[in-house]
Amino acid sequence: MTQQIVATIEETLRAAELEFERPRPGAFFVKLPGEHKLATMTWLIVGEHSLHVEAFFCRRPDENHADFYRFLLEKNGRMYGMAFTLDEVGDVYIVGRVPLASVSAEEVDRLLGCVLTYSDENFDKALERGFKTSIQKEWDWRVKRGESLANLRAFASFADPANR
Repeated sequence: MTQQIVATIEETLRAAELEFERPRPGAFFVKLPGEHKLATMTWLIVGEHSLHVEAFFCRRPDENHADFYRFLLEKNGRMYGMAFTLDEVGDVYIVGRVPLASVSAEEVDRLLGCVLTYSDENFDKALERGFKTSIQKEWDWRVKRGESLANLRAFASFADPANR
């Protein structure tokens, strides 16, 4: 059954034209391109009884921890097959586990779509909560040096001094 699951995952990733690596048997490291978060790197790991899904979301917030984590916890109840979680240093991941019996091309596609949606749609709002001061400093530094603000435009409402 495990080889069949591995084949299903690989066929699904190829059909979706997603970039991926197979660093070890039963493990896929998939690049999910986004709009707000440029890429969400996601593990699909076939275990003995389940498929583990794990994606890095962002590092530990610099500030406003309670509001940052509350925002993510409130999202968990509405998420399909996965949830936001923390590692031992407070970095944030999206993690899920589904039984191997439920793994099909459609389910792999659904899970990856969910990871991408949860990561991409919540990224800017999470960064605003947990990294506001850093983003404002980065904005000011780039303006001073004449650097591009393109990837900070989503934060102009609070980062641009004209809006502060």
